[in-house]
Amino acid sequence: MTTNTRAIQALASANPSTRLQAALALGTNPDHGYVGSLVDRCAIEPDFFVRENLTWALTRHPPELTVPRLVEELRSANPRARSQALHTLSKIGDSAAWPAITPELIADPDDEVARAAWRAAVVLAPATERPALAGRLRPQLGRGVPETQLSLSRALLALADAALPVLQAARNDPDPAVRQHAIATERLARDPDAGFALAIEEAKRIVALDGAPAGEPSSQGAGVGQA
Repeated sequence: MTTNTRAIQALASANPSTRLQAALALGTNPDHGYVGSLVDRCAIEPDFFVRENLTWALTRHPPELTVPRLVEELRSANPRARSQALHTLSKIGDSAAWPAITPELIADPDDEVARAAWRAAVVLAPATERPALAGRLRPQLGRGVPETQLSLSRALLALADAALPVLQAARNDPDPAVRQHAIATERLARDPDAGFALAIEEAKRIVALDGAPAGEPSSQGAGVGQA
């Protein structure tokens, strides 16, 4: 039995430390024959640190072997399989995976999957697709808990000038939560050190004082491209 075969078997251990060491071993000595096993384990691994090392192990293999297998996972009924595949694709950074980041994944009902899709999309999108991507992200403004909203804000900020029209339009959305999120994202661009919680609280006050769409003039201060 080879060292990697033993490591693959160790991934089924009840001990997370044993699984972590196995993932490290599989990344240290990559064997292309085990790509499928690594992807399969990502889909069910409960421990965050083990999953991170499984992702690292997959990045040690050629993209032409890993990307097609990970793209298959995006159609899984298992949310963890989808989210971890998206996370791994973002770490590999091969633009060949871009067409697989569908609008359905960006709007996935599972917050972890959606957040992973936003991060992967920003990494993988060609420059010519960035404005369209910003448009696909707009309907997610106002979604979920602050952690989810921060993930979306970071994705939009990473798109820089491509996100400006989206944020400006969202300031006139009839939904106060959308307006708040757009204003907070713009404020985060101007002052990243202020933190998202403070940006949201300020945005809530602006929306409450306005009492109607429009919000604070977006021309004040730096734009998204200056984050």
